[in-house]
Amino acid sequence: MKRKFLFAILAAVSAAFMSLAATSQVALDRPARPEKTTPTYKWEAFAGAGYTSLNQVNQSRNGLLGVNAAVTRNFGKYFGLTADGGYYAYTYNSSNPGNPTVDMVLLGPVFHAPLFERLDGFVHVLLGGEHTSGGSTIPKISFAGGAGVGLDYKLKNPRFAIRLSGDSIISSFVQDPDHLGYSPHAHRNARAAFGVVYKF
Repeated sequence: MKRKFLFAILAAVSAAFMSLAATSQVALDRPARPEKTTPTYKWEAFAGAGYTSLNQVNQSRNGLLGVNAAVTRNFGKYFGLTADGGYYAYTYNSSNPGNPTVDMVLLGPVFHAPLFERLDGFVHVLLGGEHTSGGSTIPKISFAGGAGVGLDYKLKNPRFAIRLSGDSIISSFVQDPDHLGYSPHAHRNARAAFGVVYKF
């Protein structure tokens, strides 16, 4: 009787362990749930309000407000190429001489990376041309370029983000119509933009 009872207990314990092993095997064979990933987009377009200082115009006291737009082609997660354009024509008071306007077209690489949850950052280096009118500047179009940084705050819809950026653009102008032989001088202008990014 004791032997039969002992065998019955051992058989019950063995059956329990076998059922646990089978359950574990089924759980291991199930495919893991895919992790949620943020979609990647090859293109992004930006449009917003912009500001530039006006150091190439003598006796200017304020910068100009205007619009800034850009298109970026992304190559992977961290690198892209940007075409950037701006038009600035509105002063917030009458302290600037004449009626100056500034427009520019710039191109260059951009390096971007996620920073924290919905916040992404980027650094760009841009080269191109800048045109200043209404202030007797020479030449009419100057080589221009500079570097800048920005932040993108991603909205719930992954295609949209809010962008804040700033950079320093160097151009070469002289404002002295009586001495046309003077060499242009380099001027560094702060520039800022705030607007919406659309990714596609």
